[in-house]
Amino acid sequence: MQELISRQLVRYLEERGVEHVFGLCGHTNIAVLTELGKSSAIRFVNTRHEQIASHAADGYARMTRKAAVVLSHLGPGLTNAATGVANAALDSIPMVVIAGDIPSHFYGKHPHQEINLHADAAQWEIYRPFVKRAWRVDRPDLFPEILEKAFQLAESGRPGPVLVSVPMDIFSKEIDTALFERLRSHTKQLEKPSIDDTLARRIIQELLDAKQPVIYAGGGVILADAAQELAELVDHLGVPVAHTLMGKGVLPDDHPLILGMTGFWGAQFVNEACLNADLVLGLGTRFAEADCSSWESEYTFRFPGTRLIHIDIDPAEIGRNYPVQIGAVADLKQALKVLNRVAREMLPQPRRNEPLRERLAGQRSAFSSGNVEAIESDAFPMMPERILSDVRAALPRDAIITTDVGWNKNGVGQQFPIYEPGSILTPGGYATMGFGAPGALGAKLACPDRVVVSLVGDGGFGQNPALLATAVEENIPVVWVVMNNCAFGTIAGLQKAHYGTTTGTVFAKDGKPYTPDYAAIARAYGAEGVQVQSASEFKDALARAISSKKPSVIDVLMRNNPVPTSGHWNILDIYSPGKKISHVSVD
Repeated sequence: MQELISRQLVRYLEERGVEHVFGLCGHTNIAVLTELGKSSAIRFVNTRHEQIASHAADGYARMTRKAAVVLSHLGPGLTNAATGVANAALDSIPMVVIAGDIPSHFYGKHPHQEINLHADAAQWEIYRPFVKRAWRVDRPDLFPEILEKAFQLAESGRPGPVLVSVPMDIFSKEIDTALFERLRSHTKQLEKPSIDDTLARRIIQELLDAKQPVIYAGGGVILADAAQELAELVDHLGVPVAHTLMGKGVLPDDHPLILGMTGFWGAQFVNEACLNADLVLGLGTRFAEADCSSWESEYTFRFPGTRLIHIDIDPAEIGRNYPVQIGAVADLKQALKVLNRVAREMLPQPRRNEPLRERLAGQRSAFSSGNVEAIESDAFPMMPERILSDVRAALPRDAIITTDVGWNKNGVGQQFPIYEPGSILTPGGYATMGFGAPGALGAKLACPDRVVVSLVGDGGFGQNPALLATAVEENIPVVWVVMNNCAFGTIAGLQKAHYGTTTGTVFAKDGKPYTPDYAAIARAYGAEGVQVQSASEFKDALARAISSKKPSVIDVLMRNNPVPTSGHWNILDIYSPGKKISHVSVD
């Protein structure tokens, strides 16, 4: 039987269990939108900008751990979405981007909105540097097979986005339904690699013999849904855990063996624990620059010197930045299951390691005490530490937090407790300003019964406030806390410290700080909006916003103080060689 490809595409998505498609219309994809409008199983999430769509899809995929679907137009639609797709790529988030393309019979003629300055019919090549693979569909009968490969590749190995670029005339062609039907017999989930018992015994023996071992957990543990398995191993062996920014939440921040985040914004005692370790077991991390103090051996890690065992799903990451004694390519959940079983065979009784637990508790307490004055301050504009403390106090333990870039990311990574694995969504590898606010839309759609709060700066929120239209139309009750310092604050602090100016980094009019009224903007879109006038008002305003179960914006002025850090980042030496200068406050 012959049937329209657009109709069969929607049926295929329904059968895969896709419940939401994020995107924006264009003349190349309205055939698909028309069929989506007939679907009772799939909700099209309509956005006002493609970057909102791709960031929302990213947040959705982080919570579901399945490939999110973005529907895009060609040309400007595809380039608008590119930043969000690249952000997903660098954070290993599965995504399938289905993009309309120029009609196949117009190849070479430069039709409306085509990008062809260097090659004809080549818009798909824009995505090649950051997606796992980009396809252009050249024949209608190949589309079903390409679509199946796209989902499989996005979700397997190291997850990530893929692009399927479809000439618009192909969406409106008919093909035999048997071409899609034959795919039903193909598995929708590949079995994942593990490690064998021999290797597991080597690794466990190394951990048992080490005098000061540290487990270093990255976002790969979260992506593999392996936090529970990691907790079991840690509790049995009594080994402390440090983590990357993307690994935050891999163990609850009140776990007795948690150290915390490493690197530039990590606490000094965490960096020193890693620096002084004789063995590090790295799990699902690429040992990124900010997490590793620009890889300089006197600050966070000393490899060689310290021995390194590294397990990751991506072989390209093993040995990329540090020499490895034992390297294993494996899915973290499967590998940790084997390590747990072998650990219990080799060590029947768990090691409590009480002296270590007491020392870590003291170190965490000492670090927290350093923030007490700022947390208790009634100053207005508010101290950022108090904003974070009040937010944490107002939230249930399993609330989902999204961050953007700046104080809201760096400060949260350093000092905001996370208690449930996977409950903090932050832009790591690409560090994309503009992710946090739309990412929260996707997180809430994936987890409608959980509280979702987006901690975002005024710089990030101001990039795409049109996300509020989607929130209101689709009734997505996220709470956005705009930590408003009238600046791109982190960069302003850097520029002021090293160059004595804030050109282009602060928002001012006639020499005074300038900010839009984001609460009024929210109300104009039909959301709730509150502009906080004092520190004492903030927590109650947040509680009311959460209980309202409506899209809500809380605009709160914040002191432009830098995130406290004793860490190291090599860019500081580039700006001011040998002077040991970091960020400063900007009035």
